[in-house]
Amino acid sequence: MNTWNLDKLYKSFESEEFQSDLKHLDDLILKMKGFESQLHDYEGVREKLISYVENSIALSQLAERLFSYASLRRSTESTNVQSLKYLNLLQVKVTELTTVETMFKKWLKDVPGLEKVIEEDPLLEEHRFHFVEQKSQALHLLDDKTEVLIAKLRQSGSIAWNHLQSLLTSTLAVDYEGKEITLSEVRNLAYEADPKVREKAFAAEIKAYEKIEKAIAAAINSIKGEVNTLTEARGYESPLAETLIKSRMKKDTLDVMIETMEAYLPVFRKYLKRKAKLLGHKNGLPFYDLFAPIGNASKSFTIPEANEYILKNFHTFNERLYQMANKAFKDGWIDYLPKKGKVGGAFCANLHVIKESRVLTNFNGAFGDVITMAHELGHAYHGEAIFDESPLNSDYTMPVAETASTFCETIVNQAALKDATTTDEKLYLLESSLQDATQVIVDILSRFYFEKALFEGRKTTLYDADELKSMMLDAQKKSYGDGLDENKLHPYMWVCKSHYYSGTLSYYNFPYAFGLLFAKGLYAKYLENKETFVPMYDKLLAATGKNFVEDAAMIANIDVTDKAFWVGSLELLKADIDLFLKLTE
Repeated sequence: MNTWNLDKLYKSFESEEFQSDLKHLDDLILKMKGFESQLHDYEGVREKLISYVENSIALSQLAERLFSYASLRRSTESTNVQSLKYLNLLQVKVTELTTVETMFKKWLKDVPGLEKVIEEDPLLEEHRFHFVEQKSQALHLLDDKTEVLIAKLRQSGSIAWNHLQSLLTSTLAVDYEGKEITLSEVRNLAYEADPKVREKAFAAEIKAYEKIEKAIAAAINSIKGEVNTLTEARGYESPLAETLIKSRMKKDTLDVMIETMEAYLPVFRKYLKRKAKLLGHKNGLPFYDLFAPIGNASKSFTIPEANEYILKNFHTFNERLYQMANKAFKDGWIDYLPKKGKVGGAFCANLHVIKESRVLTNFNGAFGDVITMAHELGHAYHGEAIFDESPLNSDYTMPVAETASTFCETIVNQAALKDATTTDEKLYLLESSLQDATQVIVDILSRFYFEKALFEGRKTTLYDADELKSMMLDAQKKSYGDGLDENKLHPYMWVCKSHYYSGTLSYYNFPYAFGLLFAKGLYAKYLENKETFVPMYDKLLAATGKNFVEDAAMIANIDVTDKAFWVGSLELLKADIDLFLKLTE
C-alpha cells in the first residue's frame, strides 16, 4: 500500500460523516460565540473558564478532523477543486470565532485572582500554561472588529498566496531528456550516482522555474508584506521577535545557537571542499553535487526494504517506537511516491483526534529517502508521546517539533554506520549523514539570512524575481563561503521551499538547526544511560506542548542558553567531518 488511508478521518467529502460534521461544526461555533455575552463581567469566573475550556476542546477536535482531511487530500491532489473549496469554507467558518477568541484573551488578562481560581480546579490547573499563553497574546491584539477583518482578509491574502505556491510547484512540468516529469522527481535526481544525470537534472530544474518565477515572486512579496504590516500593528519588534514568542523560545537561545553555528562554518566548508576534490571540482562544490553519493552507493531500497530497515533499527531504541512504526506501515499512514499534483518534500501530520499520524514522502529508493522516512516517523513518535495530553496542551512549537524527528534520524544513521562491513560502505553512510547535517546547519543559515533580508527590505520595496534570486545567492555565499562554487549556486531556493509561504509561521528554518543540535545532545545522554533515558525522553516530548523551550530542555538537564551545550553538539558533527576527512585522505 503506497498511498495513505484517510478513512479514519473520512471516506470522502460526500460521506454522511463529513457532511454531518460540517453542520456540527456550525453548532459548536455558534455555542462558542455565545460566550461573547458572558465576557463583560467576572461573576462565576470559575464556571466560565471551565465551560470555555471544555467547549474549546470539543471545537478543536472537530475542526482538526475536518481541516486535516481537506488539507491532506490537497497535499496529494493539489488540483482537486473540492479540497480547495472545503479548505476555504472551513477557514471562513473558523474566522467567525475571531471575535470571541479576542474578547476571551482580553477578558482573561484582567481576571481577578486568576492564580487562585486555576489552583482550585483540576481541569483549569491542567491548562495553566494555556492560560499563560492566552494572557500573553492579549498584549498584541487589536480591537475585536480589526481582528475579525484581518482573519477574513487573510483568506484572499497570505492563505491564497500560499495555495498558489503549492499549486504551481506541485504541478510544474519539468522537461528532462525530452520527457515531462514533476519537480519532486527532478529534485530526487540530485542523489543519483551518475554525475551527468545530476548536472542535467539541475539544469532542467532551474530552467523549469522560469515558468513560475514571476507568480511565486508575487506570492512571497505579498506574504512577507502582510506579515510586516501586522507585526508592526500588533506591537512586535519584528517578525523574528513574533516568531520567537510563538516558538516559546528566548532570543538569547537563538542568538547563542546562531553564533555557535557560524563559528563552525569553516569546519563544514572543509568537508564541502574535500567532497568537491573527490568529485573532480577545483573551485568548490557545485550546488548540483551537494547530494552526490560518495563511497558505495549501489544499494537502492524498495519500500518494503526501507520499512524493514527502519523497524530493525527503531527496535533498538524501545518497543513503543517499533510498534508505532509497524502500525504506520501496516495501517496506511504513509503516502510514499512522487506524482503530478502532489506537493514536494515530506511532512508528518499528528492527528490528535484519531491518535494517529499521517506521513507524506516522495520516496525514490535512495538511502536519503530512508532517513527522511525515519525523520517523519520521529514526528509521529512525538505525536504518540503527546496524544495523552489535552488537545489544548498538545500544540508544540517549531524548535522542539524537530527534536524527535532528528533523534530518529540519528538512531538509523548510527545503526547503519555500525552495521557497515567495508570502508566504502561506511564512507557512503557517513557522507550521507554529513549531507543532511550540512543542510540543517549551513543551508538553514542561508535561509535564515535570506528571510531576514527579505523582511527588512519589504518594509520599503517590492522585489522582482531577479532581485530575489540575487538575494538568495548572497545568502548562500555568506553561509557556504568557499565550500561551494560561487558560479554554480541555486538562485531559486526561495521558490521550491514551502516554509517561506505562511502568513502565520515565519522563519521556519532555524528550528531545524535547533532540532538537530538538541537531538544530538539528547542522543549523547541516551548513550550514557539508555534505561533511564527513555522514560525521561518520553516525558520531555509530552511536555513540549505546555512549556517554554528552555523549561522543556531542563527536563533533560540541558541549558539551551549556554553556549557550551551548542558547542558540544557541534563537536559531535565535527568529529564526523574529521572522520570523513581521514577516510578520504
